[in-house]
Amino acid sequence: MGDHRSVDVGGLRLSCRVSGRTDAPPLVLLHALGEDATDWEPVLPVLARRRRVYALDLRGHGRSDWPGEYSLELMRTDVLRFLDALGLGQVELIGHSMGGVVAYLIAQEQPERVGRLVLEDTPLPRPREPVPPVRPDGDLNFDRRMVLAVRQQLDSPDPDWLERIGAITARTLVVGGGPGSHVPQDGVAELARRIPEGELITIPAGHLIHRASPRAFAEAIETFLPG
Repeated sequence: MGDHRSVDVGGLRLSCRVSGRTDAPPLVLLHALGEDATDWEPVLPVLARRRRVYALDLRGHGRSDWPGEYSLELMRTDVLRFLDALGLGQVELIGHSMGGVVAYLIAQEQPERVGRLVLEDTPLPRPREPVPPVRPDGDLNFDRRMVLAVRQQLDSPDPDWLERIGAITARTLVVGGGPGSHVPQDGVAELARRIPEGELITIPAGHLIHRASPRAFAEAIETFLPG
């Protein structure tokens, strides 16, 4: 769903799907590790009713370039360059899991660029016990090297990320997946507490909230975002 677009962001080609009216407020969607823009299809029709929606493939994913150099900070820079390339000033931003980490790094780095922020089952940036990633069967829609690099950062995050959570000025909705999620929910709740304008809701659907409970997720987003 939506039109495919390819945008050059400093020598890297970033792919996105664009939906909604051209004159509507911009909303940017950032997917989880190993996913791509198509992951948002269950909720995209609702989100695009009142928004111009840009669902990105982050570097190393989907139709975007797989350059072999990966970090969450590079993904943050890619998204900011994407906004600049399209002339988007302030946007609403939704990130799921890894995409939520990229989203709050953006909101820390350039708070003025994010009007409202939604973090869907996003982990608190604290060290965790590494678990060796298992390669899925079949062809991959992402660069395996990217997974290894990003997993290492998620296992041992930069302490500055946690320290700067309080620098986020956007009103923020943190959506937890409840006990069925592998992401520690006490950390999700702490993330909401550390953000000055943060609020927490739980939709007990596990980690893939927008796919497992698309109606509840879309309703929560529609209620949270300004009319």
